[in-house]
Amino acid sequence: MDSSNNETTHEFPPYFKVYKDGRVERYMAPDTGGNHLAPAGLDSKTGVQTKDVVVLPESGVSARLFIPKINSPDHKFPLVVHYHGGGFCLGSPFMKPFHNFLVSLASEANVVVISVDYRLAPEHALPVAHEDSWAAMQWISAHSNGQGPEPWLNQYADFGRVFVAGESAGANIAHYVAVQAGATGLAGPNVIGSIILHPYFGGKEPDKMTNYIYPTSVGFKDPILYPEADPNLTKMTGKKVLVCVAEKDRLKDRGLGYCETLRKSGWNGSVGYFESEGEGHGFFLLNPSSDKVGPLIKAMVDFINQN
Repeated sequence: MDSSNNETTHEFPPYFKVYKDGRVERYMAPDTGGNHLAPAGLDSKTGVQTKDVVVLPESGVSARLFIPKINSPDHKFPLVVHYHGGGFCLGSPFMKPFHNFLVSLASEANVVVISVDYRLAPEHALPVAHEDSWAAMQWISAHSNGQGPEPWLNQYADFGRVFVAGESAGANIAHYVAVQAGATGLAGPNVIGSIILHPYFGGKEPDKMTNYIYPTSVGFKDPILYPEADPNLTKMTGKKVLVCVAEKDRLKDRGLGYCETLRKSGWNGSVGYFESEGEGHGFFLLNPSSDKVGPLIKAMVDFINQN
C-alpha cells in the first residue's frame, strides 16, 4: 500500500484534514452507527414534532422542521429560520446537539423552526453554504401565501412574524441572508429581526482555514467575512437584532465588533446584546446542562415576543 495515501496536505483541528489524494476526513464526523444523529418524530417531553424535508432537490439541500405543541389546528406560530454552526464544515440540524437545542427553542418560544442543512466545506467551498442558505430562504418564502410545497409551513407558520437565527458560522450565514433579503426586496415574509449567537466574522489577521475553504474571498474587503465592508449593510431586513456572546469565547470580540458595526452603519434598527458569564463558544450545544442555557433561551424568547 502506498504510504502517501496517509500523507496530509492540510490539517485544521478540530474540524478536518485533507489527504494528498484529496480525501477529506472530519475529526468529529458522526459514526456509522448514527449515535450522533437524532431521528425526526415526536419529542414526548415537550410535544414538539419534527420532520425532514427536501428543500433543493437539485443540490440535495434539506432541512428539519420543528413544530411546537399544537392546541388548536388553526393557530399559527412565529417562524425562525435557523442556520447551524460548525465552521462551515461541520454540523447538521439532524445532529443531537443542534436538534435538542432547537426542540427547546421551539417549545420555550412557541415558534416554528426550520433549520437548513446547507452543503459543507471543504467539499463545497464558500460561498456555497451562503448560496444554499439564501436559496432555502427563497423556498421558505414561497409558502407565505399558504400555497408552498410543505404543508407544515403552510398551516403553522405565521409569515407576518419571521426571524433568522444562527450560531457561530451559522450566525454569519443568518446575517448574510438578512442582508440579501433586504437588498433584493424578498417578497412574502415579514422579517422582524435576527438572532446572532456567538458569531463568526473575519478577524484582524487572516485565518488559514477560512482561506482554504473560501479561496475566492477578497480578504478584508469581503462582505461575507467583514460586514463593515458590505455596501448593502444598511438595507438589511428587520427592525432589530439580538447579538449573544459568551464571556470566555475567543470570538467574543467579533460579536462586540458586529454590534458596533451595525450601530455605526446607518442601519435603521435596534441592536440588543446578551452575554453569558463564565461560558465559552457554543456552550449551549456542547454543555446543554449548563445553568446558563436557560437565561440564554429566555433572552431569545423575550426578543421574539417583544413588539
